[in-house]
Amino acid sequence: MEAKDQIAAIWRRAARGLERTRSGRRIPAPLAYGLVSLLLLTPCFWQPRLEGGDLSSHIYNSWMAGLIESGRTLGSEMVHQWTNILFDLMMSGLFKVLGAEAAQRISISIVVLTFVWGAFAFVSAVAGRRPWHLMPSIAMLAYGWVFHMGFFNFYFSLGLCFWAMALAWEWKPRRMAAAGGLFLLAYLAHALPVVWMCGLLVYVCLARGRGPFTRACLTTGFVLALLVLHAAIGHMTIARWSPAQLAMATGLDQIWVFDSKYYIVLMGLLIVWGLLFLGLIHGSGVRQVVAGIPFHLFLLSAAGVSILPGTVLIPGLYHALGFIAERMSLGVAIFVCALLGTVRPRMPVRWAQVALAIVFFGFLYSDERVLNGFEDRMQNLVAQTQTPPADSGPMMVPPPAQDAQRYP
Repeated sequence: MEAKDQIAAIWRRAARGLERTRSGRRIPAPLAYGLVSLLLLTPCFWQPRLEGGDLSSHIYNSWMAGLIESGRTLGSEMVHQWTNILFDLMMSGLFKVLGAEAAQRISISIVVLTFVWGAFAFVSAVAGRRPWHLMPSIAMLAYGWVFHMGFFNFYFSLGLCFWAMALAWEWKPRRMAAAGGLFLLAYLAHALPVVWMCGLLVYVCLARGRGPFTRACLTTGFVLALLVLHAAIGHMTIARWSPAQLAMATGLDQIWVFDSKYYIVLMGLLIVWGLLFLGLIHGSGVRQVVAGIPFHLFLLSAAGVSILPGTVLIPGLYHALGFIAERMSLGVAIFVCALLGTVRPRMPVRWAQVALAIVFFGFLYSDERVLNGFEDRMQNLVAQTQTPPADSGPMMVPPPAQDAQRYP
């Protein structure tokens, strides 16, 4: 309970500081960003071990890369590729200098901040203001399902893509050039968010300056294109679609991390978002909201999650591209935040989000402590039965069983 109380106190102080506008005592922007960043990184350091699903395979890849480069392995070689590697390259470089523990903490911290501030920058660009009231929602999404599955190349790529979308929101040559560079960097991390966001950027380009009817026709055309793409993928490759994808159309599934108690937060956030949406309609009018580009971007993202196959076996790859809908629902949730960014909510709604964030991170702390305790017991058991190696010379290093389950 002490950890939960401390987290609650930090959230209250941060929110109180960011809201000091009427008295003229607003915290300077750099200090505010720094304080929020420190708060956002708390879950990366509050347990002895990070709980990140596929994170173990990233650590293994970094260790294995070091062995191959030092010539201590026989029959193993590096395989070069152009995507799904950026996080591994960063971790490998840190692994050589700082070791496994520091490498994973620093790498995860970098990708979390990249995602959160990229999402916040995009939401701010769309809203035309800094919607600090949505930061608790973005923070919960940042530590949601995708994070705990350990899809860190995808997660890193999505954060970089949001930075690129924030830059490209204003059609200026320098900003577009910078956005192009970020898209290329994001491609090194993972191709899926880049393809997704570039498609949405094409829509923004076509929809700007158009009337409501033309935008509706464009959106309908894009949805029909998704249906055609679904059929084409199913015809040319082995693919699987599930009706469960329809439940991911809002992105709130990201909040359900471990067990059923997270439904409390999920339903609470659904109510808060619903109230914010009603406030948006009340302030702007139904017609203006429905005709706006942010609403159409949300519709297209939700349609993509609902229509496209969730798993695709791409020819030439050893692994299927899986959990497509589950991953991209994280992007859908950020588009919901972008839609709600212009709302100026009442204080009860603001504090409701803070309360939900406190409960969510309290659940995470409790569950991750249980997982850490289980790993402690397993480590002690292995230490009692393991025989130390005779020497540190060249060796054959077979890939672990978990590496065979690595998702692209």
